Amino acid sequence: MHQKQFSDLIVRGIEGFEFEPDEARIDALYIYFRELKRWSAKINLISKETSEEAIVEKHFIDSMALLDLLDEQGDHLADIGSGAGFPGLVCKIAMPQVRVSLIEPRLKRVSFLRHIIRTSGLSSIDVQANRIEADVELTHEAEFTAVAGRAVKDINQFLEMCERFNKPSCRVFCMKGPRYKTELSNAAQQLIKWNLIETKHYHLPFSQAARALLVFQGR
Repeated sequence: MHQKQFSDLIVRGIEGFEFEPDEARIDALYIYFRELKRWSAKINLISKETSEEAIVEKHFIDSMALLDLLDEQGDHLADIGSGAGFPGLVCKIAMPQVRVSLIEPRLKRVSFLRHIIRTSGLSSIDVQANRIEADVELTHEAEFTAVAGRAVKDINQFLEMCERFNKPSCRVFCMKGPRYKTELSNAAQQLIKWNLIETKHYHLPFSQAARALLVFQGR
């Protein structure tokens, strides 16, 4: 995919978003996309059967749905199980002033994330090679104001994993598909501990796949 085609897809895909990255940031996202494709030929970052257009829509544009809920100047986002950097690294490139910590235990993916950070010249971002459910100390843990999970377990399990972030000053974002209501109904025990303060519904721009972004806050 050429850079102009990528840029056109991004611009069309984020129509209606409150936050709109400028041309330089979209160019930086293209470099990320290009390196993602190159590295994916060697290590398992995304499904090799996913088309380029689907990568842009399902990974880049879907990650950018989080931008409208972030405070660029005030938030420190922890991306749990970041994988190939979705949504945290996309949000960082599109919104450079926000602080981001990418939490990812798989070392090959950690190497990829650090490569993109170096290539893009990003600052105020770090990669922590940890598993969130492990009993380890996370750098900046006390400073996190937002925690995101995209490719994670169901809502009940994810909120249980995020117990260490349960405080009124921290929001937890669950990025889910259309079955989130079933997961939510099974999370009664966790909802005693967390407030569901917002649910943002949207559709991916080209496939029209339904998505939901649930925002929880600690009690």
